[in-house]
Amino acid sequence: MRETNLVIITGMSGAGKTVAVQSFEDLGYYCVDNLPPALLPKFLELMKDASNNINKVALVIDLRGREFFDTLFESLDILADQDWVDEHILFLDAKDEMLVSRYKETRRQHPLAPEGLPLDGILQERQMLSQLRGRAQHFIDTTNLKPKELREKIVGKYGEDEQQIFSIHAISFGFKYGMPIDADLVFDVRFLPNPHYVDQLQPLTGLNQDVRDYVFKWTETQRFLEKWLDLLSFMLPQYKKEGKSQLVIAIGCTGGQHRSVALAEHVAKYFSSQYTTHVSHRDIDKRKGH
Repeated sequence: MRETNLVIITGMSGAGKTVAVQSFEDLGYYCVDNLPPALLPKFLELMKDASNNINKVALVIDLRGREFFDTLFESLDILADQDWVDEHILFLDAKDEMLVSRYKETRRQHPLAPEGLPLDGILQERQMLSQLRGRAQHFIDTTNLKPKELREKIVGKYGEDEQQIFSIHAISFGFKYGMPIDADLVFDVRFLPNPHYVDQLQPLTGLNQDVRDYVFKWTETQRFLEKWLDLLSFMLPQYKKEGKSQLVIAIGCTGGQHRSVALAEHVAKYFSSQYTTHVSHRDIDKRKGH
């Protein structure tokens, strides 16, 4: 039977569990937020099912499900008896002053003190979690950590060696259909020679070699590529360092069928040896009669 890695993310409310579970998602874990502890044995049965391919799971279990929390230690004992599961408890904590500050910044109520002061809920929660804290295999104090620093700690602890969690998504589009709303960077390539006005190339797209040859043969295209790829080569490591998991690079021409398609394919291929890359063409099938 395959071994499954199971990480239980728990700890103080406001200590960074949301950032943690997002980090595990980027590492390829199947994540469940706020799982009631009483459902853990049932979830184990689903994990054990040989028909699924899930072998990395991260569960957030905290006091939002406090009516079920008393069953947690019983569920953990059941989990400990499963020889096919590599169990690991990650406990996140921060000093009381920092937790109070974070609640004030977000204007959220503490789950244990919905009508009282945040500190009252924090102190009550700390007492309830004291035994669980001692059972954890890994502990992170997030008092002085920025979200990206917490993310780096989790990747360093749970990520596979040299695992790439930063990916690039190159998307081509046509300005006549509007700009992509999810783009991080947008490049307008309508200044390049347009294959649309070449009769034999007009019905084709930038996926066709003849169209690509036409787009790339011009001096202005070559100069643009040199400067553009140099700029991206500088920027991408900075985005990765900042903790971004995916960068969407949008390349637009007039209709989204020729120049933008060819350049999106090119940039994805160019960086594929350094990063995980994806490419899509939003408007490639929107030309008249297609």
